[in-house]
Amino acid sequence: MGSRHEISLVVNGEERRGTAPARTSLADFLRDTLGLTGTHLGCEQGVCGACTVLLDGAPVRSCIVLAVQAEEREVTTIEGVGGPDALSPVQEAFCETHALQCGYCTSGMVLAAQALLDADPDPSREAIDEALGGNICRCTGYVQIRAAVERAARTLAEEAVPHE
Repeated sequence: MGSRHEISLVVNGEERRGTAPARTSLADFLRDTLGLTGTHLGCEQGVCGACTVLLDGAPVRSCIVLAVQAEEREVTTIEGVGGPDALSPVQEAFCETHALQCGYCTSGMVLAAQALLDADPDPSREAIDEALGGNICRCTGYVQIRAAVERAARTLAEEAVPHE
């Protein structure tokens, strides 16, 4: 079965450790070793984007990144973005615009959108489409998803303005 490797990384702001064979994907490590099941597996070939997480702030397909490649790096999963009691502005916007239906792609979409807004707080429609282009949704047609990202950008901009 091969040797197992000790892997230490920071996940959602918390140092986490586990052991896994060298060929274990980051997605499988997050789900099976760390119990973070919000990262979904779809195609397992890096095409659909369902498994998107942030690695040092950049969106990556965790099904094609090895867990050992994340050693000593920072990973953000959907569990680290917000939760039922405190949704992030991006999650809130997805709810408000009905940007999800079955929900399978949502965690990857939210993380891709979050990475975009972290890098560009006022993205154009083209930038939104480019940032989400690697994430497939079979249910919504993307109109509501784009609207959610635009709404989240507005919300974040309003929050950034000092109130007198």
